[in-house]
Amino acid sequence: MAAGNEAQHSTPVYLGALLDDGEGATVTLAAGETRLVVHRAVLVAGSPVFAAMFGHDTAESRGGLVDVADVDGPVLRELLTYLYTLRAPQLASLAPRLLVAADKYGVASLKAQCEQQLAAGLTVDNAAATAVLAVRHCCPGLRQTAVSYIKGHTHRVMATQGWADAVRTQPEDVVELSRLLAETPPESSPGPSAATQPASGAAARHTPPPPDDAAVSRLRAGRGSSRPSPATRPLGDPGRSPAAAARHTPPPPDDAAVSRLQSLSQQERGRRLIEAARQGAAEQLRELLAAGADVRAREEGWLGSRCTALHLAAGRGHVAAASCLVGAGAEVDARTIGGQRTPLHWAAGSGHAGVVRLLVGASADLNARDRWGQTPLHRAAEEGHAEAAAELLLAGADRGALDDEARTPLDVARKRGKQELVDMLTQR
Repeated sequence: MAAGNEAQHSTPVYLGALLDDGEGATVTLAAGETRLVVHRAVLVAGSPVFAAMFGHDTAESRGGLVDVADVDGPVLRELLTYLYTLRAPQLASLAPRLLVAADKYGVASLKAQCEQQLAAGLTVDNAAATAVLAVRHCCPGLRQTAVSYIKGHTHRVMATQGWADAVRTQPEDVVELSRLLAETPPESSPGPSAATQPASGAAARHTPPPPDDAAVSRLRAGRGSSRPSPATRPLGDPGRSPAAAARHTPPPPDDAAVSRLQSLSQQERGRRLIEAARQGAAEQLRELLAAGADVRAREEGWLGSRCTALHLAAGRGHVAAASCLVGAGAEVDARTIGGQRTPLHWAAGSGHAGVVRLLVGASADLNARDRWGQTPLHRAAEEGHAEAAAELLLAGADRGALDDEARTPLDVARKRGKQELVDMLTQR
């Protein structure tokens, strides 16, 4: 029995020594410039994805070369080290990327250990990224822990660059995260959670409950299979370079200011929210939202339009303010009372391409029609805003949509003499 236990404990170390030992290895894994020679039997035993790959007549099975896409060299090495030794790395910086790789290749035990590391290292700055990662890669325990943490530090987390980046690059996951935040009671610290305990195989495969139908409908609106990911597009304040925007981390709302705002009536907080959105005062918006201002508040606008704060931020091109409002759950397809226009109509009609990009990324309806039957693309064409129109077309807006006068955006551009838009809309 003692000899058996000794052999069991020494086996991972022995297999670890085989990594990079070419003798008997039949597979080369390639990730960028990294090439790792490994043993097919280890891959098949440790990963159902590799097992399926080598269990069929595939190019990888025949040629012995596997291109591991979307995994960089250091992460691939740690993944393989785990398959050989069953020991997860202690490098916290690799945990998010290693979790993604473990999920992709079905290494449930490594994925669970990465979840533990991430749950133990939650901070205000990384909570948004961790929660989005947990939503995207089906990590119920980590998701619950991260959501509870954010709920207990809402205004501080929403003031970070991490939250702004999540809204910009992974809006679909932020929609689901916002729903979870609305359903979760606040906690001041993560506390005990399934994410801090080793997950069983069943737990690692657990599928989260489906999002509500309204959120799914918004996410599917106007999306085509060729639509590019918002993560590939830079977003920032039009007055700052992308590099400067990436370096900027807004300070958290001042607790004293939040306390003073909480003493105001809901109506007054709503009025101030509208004014802050009009001015693009993102910091004031964060303080007001932290104090409980209703993100759905409306103002009696021109011609009785009764616009929302998001309409005002969109129409004036305030990207940071619009991002703050979207992150707080503002309805991206809210309609003005008079013209039935959405924030995307306002952003496109005013030529604010950065806000258009943000709203498109947040799953705004690309082809919403106002009371005259015009879509956001009609509005951009009518006003001659080529960059905003380009964003809409790139996202899949219907260039053949007809307004109430049976005019396409191209017809509108021609009538208004907007030649750049005419050229753009005639290209296919």
